[in-house]
This record gives sequence, C-alpha cells and structure tokens, in this order.
Amino acid sequence: MQRSAKDLWVGLFVLLGALALLFLSLQAANLLNLSFESSYRVTARFDNIGGLKPKSAVRSAGVVVGRVESIAFNDQTFQADVVMALESRYGFPKDSSLKILTSGLLGEQYVGIEAGGADGNWAAGDVITQTQSAVVLENLIGQFLFNKAEEAGAPAASAPAGQ
Repeated sequence: MQRSAKDLWVGLFVLLGALALLFLSLQAANLLNLSFESSYRVTARFDNIGGLKPKSAVRSAGVVVGRVESIAFNDQTFQADVVMALESRYGFPKDSSLKILTSGLLGEQYVGIEAGGADGNWAAGDVITQTQSAVVLENLIGQFLFNKAEEAGAPAASAPAGQ
C-alpha cells in the first residue's frame, strides 16, 4: 500500500509538470490568450497583410492592447479585412492609424496603432481604412536588385561611342 501511494504522487507530479510545459509552450507560441478583460471588435482594411496571423498581437506604444481575431479577403474592396478584439479599457481616437509591423528583423508580425487626436473614439463595429500594409521582404529585395541592375546598365548605355 505504501508503494502505490508513492506511485500516485509521482504520477501526479509528472502530470502537473507536463501540463505546465504545455501551458508554457502555448503561451510562447502565442496560441493561448488568457485575458479576461471585456473587449470590443473593430475591422481594419489592408492592401497586404504579409504574414499576419490570427491571434497576433495588436500593440500601441509597445503595449499589447488586443489580438487579431480573424482575417478574411473582401471580394468587394479586394483587400484583407482584419478583425481585432481590443480591450475595452483602451480607447483610441477615430483618426488613429494602423500599421503591420515586424518584431525584430525577421520576427512575427503584429498590428501597431498610432493614436490620432480626434475627439471621438473607435466603437464596436467600426471599419478602419487608415492603414499601412506590411513591408514584404521579398518585394524590398526585388526592388533593390532591380535598381542595382538599372544602375549598372545606365553607364554602359550612356558611354561615348569613341571609347
């Protein structure tokens, strides 16, 4: 009987350790949100969302103020509709703008809010069109290479014929 009681406690300890590891891995992967704050939903329209995903952070001044709930393609405007749940304790002026930013050089993408100065605040159901799309690294590299190739080709074309 003594041995089975020890086995039970060891098993319980191992189970609690496994649950703690699962919790930490879900938190680190940004797949678990344990916010019990009330929230309101707004929709933002972006031309290009890059690698933004549902559950990504919505930040203002570096502070997480909400999460991306869903992303869908709007076939009327040909833009991406990003639905965000913002915590009710944070109010943002109506003329605030949104950007898709990247944590670090190649980190995960998130939505950044730049607060405006209008009198009224966003309300549940508002559609925000003052947005700046994500910077896509492949487009930047392609643009850089195209410009370098154009610069390399320009002197050859404008060289005098006698040389």
